[in-house]
Amino acid sequence: MRTMKMLLTAAVMLGSITGSALAADTLAKIKSAGVIRIAIDLSVPPWSFKDDKLEPTGSEVGTAKLLASDLGVKMEIVETNGANRIPFLMQDRADIIISALSITDERKKTIAFSLPYSGTSTYVAAPKDMNIKSFADLAGKRIGVTRGTTNDTDITKSAPADAEVVRFEDEATTMTALVSNQLDLVAQSSTLIAIINQKNPGKNLEAKLPLRTAPMGIGMRKEDVELKKWVDEWVKKNVANGKLQAIYKQFQGADLPPEIIAESR
Repeated sequence: MRTMKMLLTAAVMLGSITGSALAADTLAKIKSAGVIRIAIDLSVPPWSFKDDKLEPTGSEVGTAKLLASDLGVKMEIVETNGANRIPFLMQDRADIIISALSITDERKKTIAFSLPYSGTSTYVAAPKDMNIKSFADLAGKRIGVTRGTTNDTDITKSAPADAEVVRFEDEATTMTALVSNQLDLVAQSSTLIAIINQKNPGKNLEAKLPLRTAPMGIGMRKEDVELKKWVDEWVKKNVANGKLQAIYKQFQGADLPPEIIAESR
């Protein structure tokens, strides 16, 4: 009995040591390889998308480039969508996520987040002349949303039972459905609502019902403790020096929300 107890104690200690080693290894592995693999959904303008030359761009891509440069390594983009960002991280197909990933209590059960470096406000949007003043007014209506996003979670929770939530696999497909008049309502960030109106001015969408103001963080595996320490310090530094605010304004056409700046100090 005593021997068994000693073996169990040794196993726990070994597991703890191994876990600590693995936690320290991701940052070291990235530096050794000279490459950081960053999961990014390239279908979410102006956050992350491909330009006319099919080159990745947007505020998330700009953020990722700055992080890789400051770390002294090359950036490798691992293309994802809203639903598989976290699975790709957990399967070790990416080292971190920089992909308009809102910080939520539910996601914190699975991954670790950096300090907020970005953020957005989300709404249910509908044509200006449509009378939508409460979630009850969504009864019988079809609402577009991108699968696996906080918008999906929020509208599923708040919409009446007889509303139809139509889920798309990525933001580009969701926007296409709105622009091509397949749907009239969408759960979306304020930035993307503006882009839909630019592509189809006749749509005349406006924000009707607020869903949330969401801080966004860089996603990492929980065991990557040393990597998280480095990333948190990096966020603090680049909020303080204004570089993250400049990237946000360049692509979003707006200032970084002050509550995000306050949380990142």
